[in-house]
Amino acid sequence: MIYIGNLCIVSAVGQDRLRDLSSDLVIQVARLVRDVRRNSSDLPASATRLMSLIDELGPSTVGVLAERDRCSQPTMTGMVKGLVERGWVDRTPHPHDSRAQLVDLTDLGRTVLTDLRRRHSALIAERVLATGHTEQELEAAVRLLADLLPPHPDDTTQEGPA
Repeated sequence: MIYIGNLCIVSAVGQDRLRDLSSDLVIQVARLVRDVRRNSSDLPASATRLMSLIDELGPSTVGVLAERDRCSQPTMTGMVKGLVERGWVDRTPHPHDSRAQLVDLTDLGRTVLTDLRRRHSALIAERVLATGHTEQELEAAVRLLADLLPPHPDDTTQEGPA
């Protein structure tokens, strides 16, 4: 059984219904992400996605970023160049490969990303309050979504779903 607050949202559900609910969840999460980006940010989605990816991975090569973002290296090189021009990321020599460079957020980039996340959070908090959902229901929804994601390779505290 899966609960959000005291509300049981899945209880002995058949496989077809579970697939339908899972599909609905993916659609709703994608819609929510698009809506939050559209209503709380004037930055291109690709810029915020890349900055979040760099924040998650730490200093990374363009090749690693391209692979994780599922785009070509030339496309990623262009996106990184745009963020370098804004002063949000910088490139430094790779300590073990003189041919490669590492891309990392600058202090300004971290500030921009933190501000963006605050605006996203404020919008979601406002909507949660407007719908009448409780803090406990939001906590349950966050736990459910976190359980659906594989653990981050660097996170030794999260074991994933039991």
